[in-house]
This record gives sequence, structure tokens and C-alpha cells, in this order.
Amino acid sequence: MIDFEPTEEHRLLEQAVREWGQRKVAPRIAELDRTHTFDRRILPHMADLGLLGVCVPAEYGGAGMDYISLGIASEELEFVDTSLRVILSVHVGLNSLSLLTWGTEAQKQRYLVPQARGERIATFGLTEPSAGSDVRGLQTTARKQGDRYVMTGEKMWISLGDVADHFLVFAWTDLEKKKQRDPAGLSAFIVERTFKGFSSGTLKHKWGILAGNTGFFKMDDVEVPEENLVGREGEGFKIAMFALDQGRYTVAAGATGLIRACRDASVAYAKERKAFGVEIGQHQLVKAMIAQMESDYQAARLLWLRAGWLKNVGRRNTRETGLAKWFATVASERAAGDAVQVHGANGYSDEYPVGRFYRNCKGAVIYEGTREIHTLMQADYLLGYRGDRATRCELPAYRGAAATLK
Repeated sequence: MIDFEPTEEHRLLEQAVREWGQRKVAPRIAELDRTHTFDRRILPHMADLGLLGVCVPAEYGGAGMDYISLGIASEELEFVDTSLRVILSVHVGLNSLSLLTWGTEAQKQRYLVPQARGERIATFGLTEPSAGSDVRGLQTTARKQGDRYVMTGEKMWISLGDVADHFLVFAWTDLEKKKQRDPAGLSAFIVERTFKGFSSGTLKHKWGILAGNTGFFKMDDVEVPEENLVGREGEGFKIAMFALDQGRYTVAAGATGLIRACRDASVAYAKERKAFGVEIGQHQLVKAMIAQMESDYQAARLLWLRAGWLKNVGRRNTRETGLAKWFATVASERAAGDAVQVHGANGYSDEYPVGRFYRNCKGAVIYEGTREIHTLMQADYLLGYRGDRATRCELPAYRGAAATLK
């Protein structure tokens, strides 16, 4: 049975992240967004709050909280700005939780521990200039030479791509399988920024999430030690799909926070602005938009809570996490559009936050599985074309789950 009552630990985390976000980031976020500035000083503050290792066990330098805590942090961060949640998504969701599950003990000590403490920043390298949803279209290769792999390729649209220290990178290790587009030829590696032949840059012409860093990186015959292979050769596709389960979870919870931000901004404006002699909140069509935001917020929150509960007890959750991500991101796009509409001409002004919400929401409908990919996935589950078979891709059950979610 799911207990929807938050624990004291959950309440304290929610309060701490909310207070920090409102006090330290919210007053500056409009200017950071306007100037397309990623403020690196945010990272040590997040580390001090334990967010960069929020659900990583204490033995590996993390805060040892549960996966519901990861969702709470994601929702609260995106309530302030999407760029904050993105940090949690790539650093914790896509990278650190993958190392926790698939990494060797040596890899955990060398990479996961400093990441969980916030001493090193990590991200995820799957998307390429010619491959997004089509993972089999990757072109990056890693050729085995002695005790090393020589990696060549380019990754694009990488959050924290020009900031991170560690990269979880996917490449073909079997060139025959690459020709056949057989994902069993893909493998995963930990790549360090300091490796010779590695270079990165920042993408300059985004129109959303402007306070975040999005970049690319290139690998020109980068030598990667064989001990940096994550899992076994040929398990890269499984690891990537596992990682996306965790990343999508943070995106779902984050988009829920964006819906709440749209709702709160719309309620405040509807009570302040007058038209035809009354507050615009008195007009039925404005009420309808605000009511839809509330409905979407409550539904999206329940969906990510259920996915988080499944993660806590160590059960497969690809279907539920995908549904949460799909629903919440599409609903956030609707909420942001309506929030701009509620604000009228002022919604088109940079003086109000809803324009930023509108620009930010679109990314999540595209990355980590487009709206269309998730539509097909959910239909395939219902039609029996896609199974729910258990695999090694399960998260380790949260050890304190019995005390928090019954």
C-alpha cells in the first residue's frame, strides 16, 4: 500500500530546497536567463544541501535518502527554474544512479563518491548530431587496443556538457553489429574531461533553459582505460535505457513543479488584474484554465509518486515512469501556454516569469523520449507489443523504504 503522507525527512528536504531556491536563486534567475548565464556557484550550494547525492547511499558519499526525496527535490528545483532541475537530472538521475547500479566497486569509489559529495560534476553522453531517439543511429566508436579503448565521436545537446568533469558515454564496440544496427554492439564508458583528445563547447542559440549549460563534446582518439568500461561489452543499450528510467523520473517530477509555478503565478495575477470592472479571476474562461492547471498538477504529482514508490521497493518501473514523464511534460506545456494567456499582453513580457516557463517547458517534451515516442510506448504496453519483463536494470531497493512508504 502506498502511504501518501510525507515523512518528516521528506518535509525537511522540501522546506530546505524551497527556502534555498526562493532566497538564493529566485531573485536572480530572471537576469541569469536574460543574459544566458550559467552560474557555477549554484553547484556547491546544491552540494551543501546534499542534493548532488540525494538518493545515493551514505557509504558512497550521498545523503542516503529515498527516491521520493529525489522527486521532491526535482519538483522544488524546477518550481524555481528548469535549469536547476536539469542539474539533478543529468548528475544524479542519468549518471550517478547508473554507476550505483552498474558500476564496479572501484568505479564507485573513484567516480560515484566524489560525484555524490559534489566534488565532481557528472553528465550523460548519448545524443549525437544525427542520433536522438534513434539510439541505433549512434556513430561514436570505441576500438579495443591492448588495455585501453580508443574512442572517437561527437555528442550533442548535452546538459552540463561544457561544465561536467565526468561523462557516461555510449559507443559502438562491435563494428559488425553497428552495421546491422544491433544495439548489442553498444557499450558504456566513464570518460574524464582531462583525457587527451577530449574537447567541449557550449551551444549558444537555444531559446529555452537559458540559465542552464547545454553543450557538446568531441572525442578525437581519446584513450579510455578498460577499467572505465561500465558493465560488460554489449550492455550499453541496457544501461542507457536504465539511465533514462531515472532521468525521466526527475523530468516528470520537475515538470510537475513547473505546472505548480504556472498555477501559482496565474492565481496571483488573476486576483491582481482587473478587466470589465472585476478581477479577471471572476471570468469563467480564466477559471477554467486555472482549474486545469490544478487538475494537471495533482495528477502529475500522483504519477511521479507512484513511480518513486516502485523505485523505492526495487520494482521495474519503466512503464510507470514513462507515463509520468509523458503526462507531466505535456501538461506543463499546456499550463505554461495557459499561464501566458491568463497574463495577456503581460505574459508576452520578460517582466513576468510565465514567458520563461513557456520557453523552458518545451525541452522536456522533446528530450529523454519525445512526446511521440512515449505515446507509442504506452500504446505498445496496452497492445501487448512491449513487455514488462524484469531485467538486471532494476534499481537497488531503498533500504529505508519500509519506514517511509508502506
